[in-house]
Amino acid sequence: MVVLAASICTKGGKAVISRQFRDMTRARIESLLASFPKVIPANTQHTSVETSDVRYVYQPLEDLYILLITNKASNILQDIDTLHLFARVVSDLCRSADEREILKNSFELLGAFDEIVSMGYRENVNLLQVRNVLEMESHEEKIQEIIARNKEAEAKEELKRRAKQLEMQRREQQRRAAGTGGSSYLSSGNSMYSPVPRFEAPETPVPITRTTSTAAARPPAFKGTGMKLGGKKTKQAELIDALGGDVAARVATSDISVPPTPSASSQPQSSAAPKHDGRGSLPEVQTESVHIAIKESISLSLLRDGGVESMELKGDMNLQISDAALAHLRIALSSPPTDFGGNALQFKQHPNVAKFAPGQERVVALKDPARAFPVGQTLTVLKWRYAGTDESNVPLSINCWPSPSNDGTCEVSIEYELENENVTLYDVIISIPLPTGSYPTVSSHTGEWSLDPGLHSLAWSIPRISATDETRSGSMIFTVGGDDASAFFPVQVTFVGQGSLAGVVVASVSKVEGEDVPAFSVDAVVSTEEYLVV
Repeated sequence: MVVLAASICTKGGKAVISRQFRDMTRARIESLLASFPKVIPANTQHTSVETSDVRYVYQPLEDLYILLITNKASNILQDIDTLHLFARVVSDLCRSADEREILKNSFELLGAFDEIVSMGYRENVNLLQVRNVLEMESHEEKIQEIIARNKEAEAKEELKRRAKQLEMQRREQQRRAAGTGGSSYLSSGNSMYSPVPRFEAPETPVPITRTTSTAAARPPAFKGTGMKLGGKKTKQAELIDALGGDVAARVATSDISVPPTPSASSQPQSSAAPKHDGRGSLPEVQTESVHIAIKESISLSLLRDGGVESMELKGDMNLQISDAALAHLRIALSSPPTDFGGNALQFKQHPNVAKFAPGQERVVALKDPARAFPVGQTLTVLKWRYAGTDESNVPLSINCWPSPSNDGTCEVSIEYELENENVTLYDVIISIPLPTGSYPTVSSHTGEWSLDPGLHSLAWSIPRISATDETRSGSMIFTVGGDDASAFFPVQVTFVGQGSLAGVVVASVSKVEGEDVPAFSVDAVVSTEEYLVV
């Protein structure tokens, strides 16, 4: 397919915005758009029309038209699919499809058009990817904003500190003069501190702390306790650590110079901070002297008509030993209850760890039994990966079935079912896009649902899904205005799970000599990188 231009025009053929993807003059585009309304056939449902030179693929957009101008040899099916994506982008970026709103968001629309078509050819992108590109979040910009705010705060604190020191000097001089009463000392004091009276009435009143002469001779006491706050540091730690050098030192100085607050109010703030980021509602695991952490992440793209477009599972096993007496050990893995991935599931051991023997029990142990695992640090001993399109390996199947009706509405039935019995899922959220300007009427559902106004989608929440109770499967039915079935895709799913999709389960932990380890802990977590139904 070759797309010559993508345009939004009025019903009279006047261009509102237009983007040429091939070398064409403005006069040529305006001529083609002006002749477009004249060639539209009357009383027909076709959305394409041809002239002797080009083909118009169009779609009504309230009082406007969105159309693609292509050559006559272009694939009409691909052109229609591309046109639908253009229309969804316009509906996503504009609150209404009128000329004023289109012109208001023209810059974002033209940028989105360039992401969809390049040099006349369709890019392999969807609406979610275009939206992510247009957000244009910059890590460097955030760092520069933090640096600027810290410099400003540092300058303000320095001004307050100097004004307070000068005020303390003036008051100490007056106290000594009143105690001695010596005229010679007063005259010398006036010559030494002649500029001090300027600060008797500063523009910004500075609170005065009464202190003795011994306290005045010491440096200001508030610097010593400023590091106990931790307010700025905890919010900006990840960004500031990446800066290093002088900038990190300046940020640290800014944090230290903040006036202290009572420890009674700061203590609850530190204790209320979450201990496990990203775990959600997963049950916490008590860490033993031998702790094994199994982490898996899945990226999956399901087809709305059935089948798998792409699937990738990555996992690793991390070992942490806190008792040196248990450093010589071996970890036995149980046989997986299901053959996940078959030969496509590949394992990779640490260079010092022995490989699995074919046909035998899978054991994680060092090649040299005389050596010991490191103590007091985390070591990745095993990794695994699966990539394929086998539908039997899908952990959570999603079936979204829009059914347009003749009254301009659409009934959507969506259901899920847990296919992998090795895991229990928590905090499951299934997000279904909604047509622009339409709101659903839910007739039946399991779990809970809510509307996301930012993405204009319906968020279906299931707190827990387990293979051992009635939460294994569930469904939702709702009705919404609109008759375009493709508007309800892509469906996005997020969750955290307990267990291992690949069936990597620790059966036992024993010392190399054969004695069992009295207690060990295993924390197996599954998370989603991307889980879509397209």
